Amino acid sequence: MRNLITDVPGLRVGNATDPHIGTGVTVVLCEAPAVAAVDVRGGGPGTRETDLLDPAATVERVDAITLSGGSAFGLDAASGVMAGLAARGRGFAVGTARVPIVPGAILFDLLNGGDKGWEAHPPYTQLGRDALEAADLDFTLGSVGAGTGCTTATVKGGLGSASAIAASGHVVGAVVAVNAAGSPLFGDGPQFRAAPYERDSEFGGLGLPQTLSQALADEVTHPHLKGGISRFSTTIAVVATDATLTTVQARRLAIMAQNGLSLSLFPVHTPLDGDVVFALSTEKRPLEVPLPDLARLGALASVVLARAVARAIFAATRLPFPDCQKTWHDHFASKDQT
Repeated sequence: MRNLITDVPGLRVGNATDPHIGTGVTVVLCEAPAVAAVDVRGGGPGTRETDLLDPAATVERVDAITLSGGSAFGLDAASGVMAGLAARGRGFAVGTARVPIVPGAILFDLLNGGDKGWEAHPPYTQLGRDALEAADLDFTLGSVGAGTGCTTATVKGGLGSASAIAASGHVVGAVVAVNAAGSPLFGDGPQFRAAPYERDSEFGGLGLPQTLSQALADEVTHPHLKGGISRFSTTIAVVATDATLTTVQARRLAIMAQNGLSLSLFPVHTPLDGDVVFALSTEKRPLEVPLPDLARLGALASVVLARAVARAIFAATRLPFPDCQKTWHDHFASKDQT
């Protein structure tokens, strides 16, 4: 197990990063078309091809999912992925034509520094194609791909991933670009809100605050809330499993997995977030008892997504621009964590 979404058989992930602009693209590539669904909860989403993922729609499977920075400009990333997949002969067959199915979501990273003066030539189509070409089992976390320009209310955001094996033997994984209006920490930190779900000290092993009740009470009066939330944000994610799911079941997996953002960020799903969670089924292992098995997979997916959020923050590195947001390590790594 890599502790990555690529532990789910049939998936690859690729990142493309432009450090001069401070943005990037992440692609989740399905080796074979995968059943897909989506759950959108943020008040300011930016998406592509999500109507196609309605269980009532005709096309049930997708070739890839694209996560991108760049706000609405980043929607072009899926076009680059489509072009690359078309060159490989991938896509939904319509007569002799093939149309790659590539839903996507974007986050707002236009105010994080870097040279955004691309004028008539936004970089996202090429970044999408580059990310597709980079797709592999192993990939980097932190300030890469769609996580490059991410921020949160307290520390720099980034790209995170995690995985787990259910009691049924099914694999569940998640990848997330954390660009939240809320905070991944209890108060001023350093402890992560996802701490109860951490495995093998994957984000520092700090545990919970010594006085948890006080930490929870302090959150509602924390300065990042008292001063008002002014940044435009969005956390976008893909959860996946090798369980054989219908589109209706995949939608329920996405809905349950979205709770992982509530376990790891506060506040979440605000009017300024565009939070989106996609779900993929690579259909390798059937469910033995569909309803209880799906419920357990959804619960596990929420925990895996929460862990992926914290791993994104823990792996983030600071961008080389004036006044860019400090990382968790900038604030806490050199201090006594006891």
